[in-house]
Amino acid sequence: MKPIQWSYGGLLLLLTLLWWLADPLLPNGYEYFALRTVAINYTGVLAIGVMSVAMVLALRPVRLEPLLDGMDKSYRLHKWLGIAGLVLALVHWLWAQGTKWAVGWGWLVKPPRAPRVPPTDALEIFLRAQRGLAESVGEWAFYAATALIVLALVKRFPYHLFHKTHRLLALAYLALVFHSVVLTPLHYWSQPIGFVLALLMALGSIAAVASLLGRIGQRRKLAGEIEALEHFADNRVLKVVVRFQARWPGHQAGQFAFVTFSEHEGAHPFTISSGWANDGRLTFMIKGIGDYTARLPGLLHAGDAVVVEGPYGCFEFASGKQRQIWVGGGIGITPFIARMQALAVQPDGREVDLFYSTAEPDEVFVQRLQHDAQAAGVRLHVLISARDGRLDVPRICAAVPDWAQADVWFCGPGGFGQALRAGFVARGLAEKDFHQELFDMR
Repeated sequence: MKPIQWSYGGLLLLLTLLWWLADPLLPNGYEYFALRTVAINYTGVLAIGVMSVAMVLALRPVRLEPLLDGMDKSYRLHKWLGIAGLVLALVHWLWAQGTKWAVGWGWLVKPPRAPRVPPTDALEIFLRAQRGLAESVGEWAFYAATALIVLALVKRFPYHLFHKTHRLLALAYLALVFHSVVLTPLHYWSQPIGFVLALLMALGSIAAVASLLGRIGQRRKLAGEIEALEHFADNRVLKVVVRFQARWPGHQAGQFAFVTFSEHEGAHPFTISSGWANDGRLTFMIKGIGDYTARLPGLLHAGDAVVVEGPYGCFEFASGKQRQIWVGGGIGITPFIARMQALAVQPDGREVDLFYSTAEPDEVFVQRLQHDAQAAGVRLHVLISARDGRLDVPRICAAVPDWAQADVWFCGPGGFGQALRAGFVARGLAEKDFHQELFDMR
């Protein structure tokens, strides 16, 4: 989580510092309306800045993956920047509208407007003429963005509707860019904060247009068809084998892809559960944990068209340790299946223990997992919750006495991963040696 935290905090700090260099904090002392102007400018700079970066991250830029430790972390940063943008925009709106309400209710008396020198510059004349329109556009765009972001955060909101409505945020963002360009104090544009805002809004606008045109990830998409399906009923996992019509560029075990089985539903992220054999095929293990994924066994058929976009992610088992501990919770076992298949072809000499914790065991599924582990030279520990209880750090350490020489790779439910991370760190494991795939990307 460190790259996300540093990026998040660093962006807010950078924007704050550049704004502070451009604007005196309280030009007229502590008088309320002077404070209001400062607060509106500051919250506006922060809001459009974080929204712009969130919009750029929506493009799924692979060049940023190593810096953020994977596309799953990039999406988490995208989410938190969106929330920050919403909160900052709300504060910005309250300073603007709340003051107008207070004046209307007689709680505040608006000071007389200081005489303005008529502008002579054509650009300034134009921008002043657009202020009323920019204020109205910004207000309505704020209402729209608020509704769309709240919907995105409501997990019960159906994914196929989220897929469609979330794209509308690009329109709201473009409206807020217009609002920001017109209403940003003119002297900002000759300061470093102006250069940074212009760059961020330009990149964000490009990303917004790409989103509206459906161009996100276009260069990484490949058409294929479903070659085979196998349903493991006991643990509600569907195995989907995809054969491509063109050459898949290859992937590392542990990466994931966005898969579109239906244009109506949109793309879902699924971990690739097969090693790359350069045979034009990929395998996905899909757990029926939502309305859509639970219906997939009845919806999909061999020969159906599919679009795969990827690969993405940095959960690639690369480390300097010769000892590794893998923990897969439920369907979080999928990246480890892919890694074992890769190791069966090309061993890396590491000593590995894999812990598979499940509440819904499927005998055939477990047998294949055991076969993959044996072929890869991995020690497999299968724990069934109802029989063996909960998997925790003391149990792992007891099974792997030299755990302190290992790094830990976890994929599964977020709460499970946080508990393991805290337990291992408390025992002396370095934070950097606990690698976690963020299971929930929405």
